[in-house]
Amino acid sequence: MIQVLTQPDAAQQDEITCYLSSRPSTAGVCSDHNPKWMHVLRESLGHRPFVLLAREADTDAQARAAIRGYLPLALVRSRLFGRFLVSLPYLNRAGVVADDAETAAALIEQAVALAAEHDVQYLELRHGADAVAHAALDATRDEKVRMLLDLPADAEGLWDAIGSKVRNQIRKGEKHALTIRFGGVELLDDFYAVFAVNMRDLGTPVYGRSLFHSILTTFSDDAELAVVEFEGQVIAAAMLVHDTLRGAGPTTTQVPSASSLRQFNATNANMWMYHQLLLRAIERGAAAFDFGRSSVDSGTYRFKKQWGAQPQPTIWQYHVRRGDMNAMRPDNPSMQRKVAMWQKLPVWVTRMIGPTIVRGIP
Repeated sequence: MIQVLTQPDAAQQDEITCYLSSRPSTAGVCSDHNPKWMHVLRESLGHRPFVLLAREADTDAQARAAIRGYLPLALVRSRLFGRFLVSLPYLNRAGVVADDAETAAALIEQAVALAAEHDVQYLELRHGADAVAHAALDATRDEKVRMLLDLPADAEGLWDAIGSKVRNQIRKGEKHALTIRFGGVELLDDFYAVFAVNMRDLGTPVYGRSLFHSILTTFSDDAELAVVEFEGQVIAAAMLVHDTLRGAGPTTTQVPSASSLRQFNATNANMWMYHQLLLRAIERGAAAFDFGRSSVDSGTYRFKKQWGAQPQPTIWQYHVRRGDMNAMRPDNPSMQRKVAMWQKLPVWVTRMIGPTIVRGIP
């Protein structure tokens, strides 16, 4: 039996969390599956959530049938780009979790039916490679890898592991007397000022400040901001999300958003900051640090690889109903002119119109 929920109540969220936390570490479960993300996406980006639950057949009318599989989805809608069903936007690995391949296939079949019901251009399922075998869909994208670093037990072990080249760059940052602060919503303005500039420089519409505020308040015990200062000015910043599904294997810290100002590259602030973020993850008891996804041999891939991060395959599956699933990709030739134009806009303009644009991009 597949149950479709549009707004799980507190009891249902707890039930889902218990199911996910009980899954073995090989089952592909990660913090991106936490049902609280559905609240974040609805509140800050205006997406319509759907929670698909596979349950055992009812054997007792007085008891709730046990969960055997879970698939979170969000309907992304905009007049500019169209409609998409994604698991999940902003996140990288919130695909299907199921006890067996048959259950996974049933969940995906229901997702395909929802895609038709809501007339989307395509369904995008963002799996990790370690998830249960999936039903065959129209297309698979696997050119990007997740960069994961196994963390040592302490700061000394990290210093020994990262290598002399990286250590030298960290020391250069130390010579500039950089400082770092960790905190919550009180640091949001400082974080967002740097983040907005960096997104403009990359040619990417910036997420609204409300997204990060929602993450910080929804995951108040597990999400935090870091801001790096040089001579009294914030020049680099990052958001950390520590593991929000304890019990589902070794804990992981991820950094979904990090930025530094290019005019201060000579301070090595970005390298120094990442060393501090790794130390923070160790302090929080994380066993691994998730640097996020990168294309193999890209600049970001090489940056992450120098820290010792190892590539882990990722699998994104698609059910395409119409159009081109590559149309919205930044490396699509048709997007390059738009990227170049965006990079020339004043930051205040990108902060004003960027959030409206980016919420419609899957």
